[in-house]
This record gives sequence, C-alpha cells and structure tokens, in this order.
Amino acid sequence: MTVAVFFGCSFIAFGPALSLCLWTIASEPLRILFLIAGAFFWLVSLLLSSLIWFIAVQIGGSNNASVQKGLLIFGVLFSVLLQEVFRFAYYRLLKKANKGLMTISQEETIPLSVRQLSYVSGLGFGMMSGVFSLVNILADSLGPGTVGIYGDSPQYFLFSAFMTLAVILLHIFWGIVFFDACEKKKWWALTLVILSHLLVSGLTFLNPHYEGSLVPSYFIMLLMGTWAFFTAGGQGNSTWCHPQKQGVCCAD
Repeated sequence: MTVAVFFGCSFIAFGPALSLCLWTIASEPLRILFLIAGAFFWLVSLLLSSLIWFIAVQIGGSNNASVQKGLLIFGVLFSVLLQEVFRFAYYRLLKKANKGLMTISQEETIPLSVRQLSYVSGLGFGMMSGVFSLVNILADSLGPGTVGIYGDSPQYFLFSAFMTLAVILLHIFWGIVFFDACEKKKWWALTLVILSHLLVSGLTFLNPHYEGSLVPSYFIMLLMGTWAFFTAGGQGNSTWCHPQKQGVCCAD
C-alpha cells in the first residue's frame, strides 16, 4: 500500500509538469538550459531564505508558541518575496542572454521569445519548488507507519500531492504574467502576482484543515491560468497554435 501511495502521489504532483517538459522542452537544448537555470535560481532563493530563517530563529531563541508562529510567518513572507526578487533577476539575466544569443546567431529572429522564456523559467521554478515541497513527504509515504493513527487526516499525502501540483502550475502562470508585466511595465500586474503568491503560501497556515487551503488555492490557480492564457496570446475562440506565429501560445 505504501508503494502505491508513493507512486500515486508522485504522478499527481509531477505528472503534468513532466509531460510539459517532454512535449515542449525536451526537444530544444536551449529550453532545457534555461529550465535548469530557472530551477537553480529558485534553489538559490531557497538557500538564502533558509539562512535568514536560521539567523531569525537564533535571534528569537524562544520556545513560546506565539513567537515561533511569528517567526514562521516571517519566514514564509520573506521566502515568497525573495523568490519573486530572483524571478525578476532571472528575467533581467534572460533578456541580456537573449540579446547575446541574437548577436552571435545568423538568424534575424531572437532564439526564444519572452513568452517562451517566461514559460520555461516558470516551469523550472515550479518543478524545483515541487521537489523540495514533497520529497520528504514522499519518503515518509514509503513507511513504516500509518497516517491518521493518532487522529491526523488519512488524506495527508493526497492533499500534499494536489497542493504541490497547484504550486507547480501556479509558478508557470506567475512566470508568464510576471515577465509580461516586466516587459510592459505593468506594475499593478507585478503586485498582483506577488500578492497571489503570498496568499497561496499563507493559506497553508490553515492546515491541517486541508480543504480550507486546497480549494482556494485551486480557485486562484484557475484565475491565474486564465490570465496567463490571454497574456500569452491565447484566443477565446481558438484552441490551436499556429506553428509559424510567435506568441500564439505560451509554449510557441
């Protein structure tokens, strides 16, 4: 049973992301490179967040429950803001890299459009975030032990997998909207991306009332997905992508 839970939760959390990698990334070496770079940038933001968290805990140095909760809230807030700072830094790096690639390229068009870069980087951010969110939980799902024996929710692993899936997809949508907002200097859009990221992260404080965090998170994901679809050039009356036109869909 533990093996079935492990593979079931793994496929739920990472199945869509791996499918996107195979269909839209794996055949293009340049996209693979930018995907790995995006994952690396998210990882650096996590390392810095961990360092700040460690320092804050050492300074706080209290076993008081309210102090510990305050430190946890501070840690989540700082981590989200740092992720978005690194997303902006990655956007700036990709813009310079794309200009350099165009300089040495013999083609007149840029190697990757901003919409393609936003999609690839968002997927890199999301996959690395998902791995670090779920890897320990998946390890525990292999046993020994039974979730729920002390009154905890027996659906803990399942809810965690679905929450990880939502965060991975949200990172893709946030990346598309974020890059477009940077290109067009839509600061209100940048603010909404950051606020929605903070909101989704803050909803996890409702756990172990998993329905209270999962349902609103998926609602936000649907809204952000719709926004990202139209931002990437999607058409409400068309469900296909023209292979010769840049920017018609996020994966171009």
